[in-house]
Amino acid sequence: MKLFSCSCCGQLVYFENTHCTACGSLLGFVPDQLEMRAFHPVGEHLWQISGSDATAPLYHQCSNFALQGVCNWMLPATDTEDFCLACRLNHTIPDLTQPDNHGFWHRLEAQKRRLIYSLLQFGLPLAPRSRDPTGLEFDFLADVEPTFSETGRVLTGHSEGLITMNIAEADPVRREKMRHLMVEPYRTLLGHFRHESGHYYWDRLINNTPWLNLFRDAFGDERRDYEAALKFYYDAGPTPNWQQFYVSAYASMHPWEDWAETWAHYLHLLDTLETAWHFGLSSQPPLPGAQQLAFVQRVNPYLVVDFDLLIDAWLPLTAALNNLNRSMGHEDVYPFVLAPAAINKLRLVHQVIVA
Repeated sequence: MKLFSCSCCGQLVYFENTHCTACGSLLGFVPDQLEMRAFHPVGEHLWQISGSDATAPLYHQCSNFALQGVCNWMLPATDTEDFCLACRLNHTIPDLTQPDNHGFWHRLEAQKRRLIYSLLQFGLPLAPRSRDPTGLEFDFLADVEPTFSETGRVLTGHSEGLITMNIAEADPVRREKMRHLMVEPYRTLLGHFRHESGHYYWDRLINNTPWLNLFRDAFGDERRDYEAALKFYYDAGPTPNWQQFYVSAYASMHPWEDWAETWAHYLHLLDTLETAWHFGLSSQPPLPGAQQLAFVQRVNPYLVVDFDLLIDAWLPLTAALNNLNRSMGHEDVYPFVLAPAAINKLRLVHQVIVA
């Protein structure tokens, strides 16, 4: 994720900010610029980028920004939509008559916008299903009391462009319990969004395309019975020695899940490298033969075509991050070891995206 500065006073600001803590300006993200800007009001609920001349374009706030406080994206004044690019992907929002749900929704939206930011960086197809039958939408749902005909449990998942998220994942206590129960060391809201988006983009970028045979060579045959594979995974556990072939235990369940886990991991990698690049981080351990992290000081990782450059930067960066966490008495921030087979799968994801 980029670092941003207030375009009014220059103060460092972050992707989730709505106001500058130094000058008090309203801050908003402008998707077509991929930038945070400071705005001043010009009347009739319209805003203009601070410091621009009187002829500069006008903007209005996303309705979920102005009325609900769960967004910070802006739209051109000429756009008659009430909702920004990210919010118009919502099909169902949480029931706001329930006292905790507004806070859960706020957390969901914050992580969803991080996903959308990466998708915009890649220039991937992104349209709501209400306008494009191959588009993308989100349902944010809560478990309900069971009836005679249904369990009432909401399962996070993807189906034909609709990503469903159980809003309980936005509750840190419940998510931590599930993290330990499911033995998923990197169970996060952002991880869920990235994983489920991987299923969506498999349909858009792999299925019925020339990439399908390369996918099967790397990940296996997706025509394998999914329900049988799911049952076997939960009955018998992950593939033995899964660490030699997959980015996670769950990836060993079925080629579709392997792709989604690898896709999510690739987005983790790119976004973290971009953050390191914007902070000017480097890793140059004074040890013989130690890998050095240098390119992130010079190149936006989202623009790198050579995947090997990304991996060469990623591995020493994760080693540094893990050791920094241990110095604070915490567990590793990156509890993964990437085997050559997993790296080759990440390489294929990269090739598909940059093609």
